[in-house]
Amino acid sequence: MTPAPQELTIRPLTDPQELALFQQLSYVFDHEFDDDLTSGRRRPEWMWVALRGERLVARLAWWTNNGETPLLLDVFDLDDTVPEPERGEAGLRLLETATAAVVPAGAPRPEYGRFVPADWREDPAAREIVEARIRVMERSGARMLVERLRLEWRAGTPVPEDGGRLRFRPVADREDLLALMTPVMEGTLDAHGQADLASGLTAREAAEKHYDEELAHYRTPRAWWRIAELPDGRPVGFVIPARNNYNPIIAYIGVLPDQRGHGYIDDLLAEGTRVLAAQDDVVRIRASTDLGNVPMARSFARLGYVNFERSFDMVWD
Repeated sequence: MTPAPQELTIRPLTDPQELALFQQLSYVFDHEFDDDLTSGRRRPEWMWVALRGERLVARLAWWTNNGETPLLLDVFDLDDTVPEPERGEAGLRLLETATAAVVPAGAPRPEYGRFVPADWREDPAAREIVEARIRVMERSGARMLVERLRLEWRAGTPVPEDGGRLRFRPVADREDLLALMTPVMEGTLDAHGQADLASGLTAREAAEKHYDEELAHYRTPRAWWRIAELPDGRPVGFVIPARNNYNPIIAYIGVLPDQRGHGYIDDLLAEGTRVLAAQDDVVRIRASTDLGNVPMARSFARLGYVNFERSFDMVWD
């Protein structure tokens, strides 16, 4: 007779010294946890475990960029040697218990983001691991918002020289950029932008939200940000090269609706890549784009960016 499983213990970490316990399961962020805890991007009370005796069977953690409130559930791991339905039940109990303790009642639940292998659908083992987590999230009421390509330019990859058909200037200030972000938001292929518009935000409000919640937090020079113009001064679009807490990135690219269809996306991406590649010790530049944004994905491919991974975001309505 198979013995009954031990009672499940669900709790947060008591202090950073318990990180070794948390890392009994693994994920691509493991090497970042020490620095994230030191910097305040994570807190022990936002890092939860589900234990059977001394064995870690599930874990989760939230992340932030402001140190005050959890903004993203970006770690959710299950012991994949545990069979279903026990594996899923442990994960669901952990998710519901930790969320009730960490997210204030009535507050929106931070979305769930997960990095997955680029070929996760073709690899049966990887697919089961990914889908096990999706099943738990769906049982908690979440839905899939978007799957994204994660892309990487690597040092040594040629970058086209400026062909001269556009003029690039630094972004002057917040309003200078928002004046272009607003029309770009109309008809956007970005799932998060579409969700903001569907929620009732105007294009201007959605642009302000994107600026204030993401772009404003980059500490790298605003002088890197570029607006592209035609020789006669008419704006074409913009590119935001930056560095987040982990890598140089292409944070945002936009082409104005009346300038689309001329291949300007390649000029913007090349300019952003040149800005970052010119900095000291840059070995890679990261970027991402929605799976459904085919024009953007093709531009990254033309510029030599490699699709090394995918990600998905799930949300609670």
